[in-house]
Amino acid sequence: MDEAPGVSALERADDRIVAGRAIDGDVDAFAVLVRRYTPMMRAYALRILNASADVDDVVQESFVTAWQRLPELSEPAKVKSWLMRIVSRKAVDRLRAGRPHVDIDDVDHEAPSHSSPPRVAEARAEVEALSAALRELPDEQRECWVLREIGGCAYDEIAEQVGVPVSTVRGLLARARKYIIVRMEEWR
Repeated sequence: MDEAPGVSALERADDRIVAGRAIDGDVDAFAVLVRRYTPMMRAYALRILNASADVDDVVQESFVTAWQRLPELSEPAKVKSWLMRIVSRKAVDRLRAGRPHVDIDDVDHEAPSHSSPPRVAEARAEVEALSAALRELPDEQRECWVLREIGGCAYDEIAEQVGVPVSTVRGLLARARKYIIVRMEEWR
């Protein structure tokens, strides 16, 4: 028996299988998707929204919408980008409803707790500098950067989500990266 304790075959299955079973109404399969993608969706929403309460609400609303719209998912293997599109739309809707502007100050990239106080302070300052640099980017550049660097999305997934051609995504990412490199030069 090779199975790790507490890890089901469904947990190890690829997205196509898990999403396919969820589409068929398997609540356990949908729960696997929730566990698999909540951290990424939360990280993405956190960089779009200002308040952690809004982030949790947006992620929860996204999963409710996903559950209701699962029959519309024509390619189960693309469930990741489909979920990211839903959370993106929900986050943008929340912003349009008059919520605070994009703020990514809540990034969880601090030094390990066993680090020295100067290292912890340095890590916080670096995160603050990156947050400031990202806030200065135009919205499309920031969204592409977050989807690629934080969400790990492929260029075609980003293009689909943002609604622009892949060539435009490449340009937006190149400009965003160049700006961030210049702004973060002192942290190299």
